[in-house]
Amino acid sequence: MLSPYPSWLSPGDNTWQLVAATLVGLMSIPGLAVLYGGIVHKKWTVNTMTMAFTAFASVLIVWVLWAFKMGFGTPMHLGPGFLSQLVGHPGPVLNQLSEQARANIPLISGIGAMPKFRFPSSSLVYFQFVFAGIAPLLFLGSVLGRMSFKAWAIFVPLWTTFIYSVNAFMIWGGGYFAAKGAVDYSGGYVIHLAAGVSGFVAAAVVGPRLKRDRETASPNNLLLVAVGAGILWLGWNGFNGGDPYFASADAASAVLNTNVATAAALLTWLFMDMGSKHHKPTFLGAVNGMIVGLVAITPAAGYVNGFGALAIGFIASFVVWFSFNKLSTKWIFAKVDDALGVIHTHGVAGLMGGLLTGLFADPKMIVYLGLGKASNVTVKGLFYGHPWQFMLQLFAALWVIGYSAVGTFILLKIIKIFVPLRFPDEVLEIGDLAIHGEQVEPTESAHRIFPAASGIDAE
Repeated sequence: MLSPYPSWLSPGDNTWQLVAATLVGLMSIPGLAVLYGGIVHKKWTVNTMTMAFTAFASVLIVWVLWAFKMGFGTPMHLGPGFLSQLVGHPGPVLNQLSEQARANIPLISGIGAMPKFRFPSSSLVYFQFVFAGIAPLLFLGSVLGRMSFKAWAIFVPLWTTFIYSVNAFMIWGGGYFAAKGAVDYSGGYVIHLAAGVSGFVAAAVVGPRLKRDRETASPNNLLLVAVGAGILWLGWNGFNGGDPYFASADAASAVLNTNVATAAALLTWLFMDMGSKHHKPTFLGAVNGMIVGLVAITPAAGYVNGFGALAIGFIASFVVWFSFNKLSTKWIFAKVDDALGVIHTHGVAGLMGGLLTGLFADPKMIVYLGLGKASNVTVKGLFYGHPWQFMLQLFAALWVIGYSAVGTFILLKIIKIFVPLRFPDEVLEIGDLAIHGEQVEPTESAHRIFPAASGIDAE
């Protein structure tokens, strides 16, 4: 009798992975495209959306041709010790075996041997792609309103190849930090900390926006911001709920913990705003608090219990509020035009979440259930008697910060040899119409004044 299912495939697990991946994909497009497009000046909305969609598409091509195996393949063994566990062999994942065979990764997140996957490789490849795809869209928020489109189109595939894939292998794919026992449930380090650091470095190297654009930072459409933020919040259920790779009890716990931490962080930020000198709870403040909660719980979601999730949401929001509102006006942070404060809402929040995982990880939260002689797979934090976990989290964070910063700097300096990193000022004055020949709300007068995108060379 014919069957559509191989003997090893679970329709439930496979369905959940594909649904979770789609939820994460929606966080990027339209989620972040709409969120960022509503925050920036109206003249930059089309450019923001185009850069977001372009990055998402280019990461997918890179991912299936070579980057997935760099992050989750066989180690390249580039040298002794640390270098032997740095990155996987590059290669495509597009043939029949790669798409329809049973997914198989021996180690993920340093938690030891996993149960065998019950879905095909194509589900795993796509699920991991949407994680890789959202990372450059996050740090797009650092360089909006001035980065050359050509430079962006070159930078994203290179960053995915040389920065993201290495960090993913080191922490998720069985590399050095995974082998040591560092954990990152869904990307607080691999995605958010790396994106925050890379975005900050990119903003410094590319240079600032026009002074007038920096001084008038009012969003052009708060309703669009609300739509994008809502998609981001609910899409995060796939982000954290999909990462056990099974439709399991731990997946359900991760979803609940994600929403608990986010609610706590949103309310904390609003109360902090109300206690500040402005005394006003702003919607943008609520969105910032929401993002901080989502980011901070990401490395911890399935490792902590609900009380830990509450604590992470509160503590991370409290710290990042001070970082965003106070630290941003001091030292190097005041000198770099990080347009949407990505270093704070993603970088600092991701760092806090990863470190707090080392404190609050509850060994009674079972990630994978041991059968027979096998032990349950759990993670134990400092508050539960394992102080070394915090140190592992710290060492992994220092790697991601240092490697992402240096790698981003080098890549941008190389790209600058071939194309300008920043649009010229006359293009920055006009925005979308000069770069793309389009406006989010076209006006007849603008097209009369700037036929064929004004004739200005946008590069």
